[in-house]
Amino acid sequence: MKIGILGLGKMGEALAHGIRASGDGKAWKIEATTHSKESASRAGKALRIPVHTDNAKLAKNCDVIILCVKPHQAEAVLTEIADAITKKKLVISVAASITNAQMEEWLGHGCATIRSMPNTPALIREGMTVLAPGREASPAQLKAAERIFATVGRTSVVEERLMDGVTGLSGCGPAYVYLIAEALSEAGVKVGLPRATATLLAAQTLMGAAKMVLERGVHPAALKDEVTTPAGCTIDGLMALEEGKLRVTLIKAVLAAAEKSERLRSEA
Repeated sequence: MKIGILGLGKMGEALAHGIRASGDGKAWKIEATTHSKESASRAGKALRIPVHTDNAKLAKNCDVIILCVKPHQAEAVLTEIADAITKKKLVISVAASITNAQMEEWLGHGCATIRSMPNTPALIREGMTVLAPGREASPAQLKAAERIFATVGRTSVVEERLMDGVTGLSGCGPAYVYLIAEALSEAGVKVGLPRATATLLAAQTLMGAAKMVLERGVHPAALKDEVTTPAGCTIDGLMALEEGKLRVTLIKAVLAAAEKSERLRSEA
């Protein structure tokens, strides 16, 4: 399988690194494009893959084309490569709020498309990517997309109507977690810990708790109860969080971001 990455921003580079490092890396051929010859030369040397500036050439050469450009650039780039896209090719977009219907319109109807929403932990191969296949994407093409994005973390498949919610939860979610990590670290400093130690404790605690949810398959509430002993310290801490409405505030954050995603899509 030949994979083309249109645009080598952070997500494009993360995918290139992930694919090359994966078990399928030797079987898959990768090439990419950037906006200038200078950046193409630098990226090619750093990633050790062919990098050039000809988007149409990349689209012609590759079976899977991954669109890693900003949303406002998507229409121009897809229109540019439309003549090179056949029904056998798959186009995947990581551009926020760009729908399958828009991609089909810009490429020409009958093209196989998949809308995706990765998140920034893909940079360290711990990302969460959600895929929403278009009408023409086959099961085999969806499976190929899952394999590609599995090189930078975990994947899930949903109906496209849920993608605004996905954006609000996992797309924006790392920022919420960073804010929580910062607050926990500040609390550690407040009780006398050195800042570096407080940040380490906060980050490792968040990572460990997340792994418990993923690996044990137990509801978060049950795991919370395991830590909470009668008349202990944890219940007092939880009571303070409930008084501060942490639970409903996080829910509101996801809803606000999801609604913003919907508005951006409507305004496009």
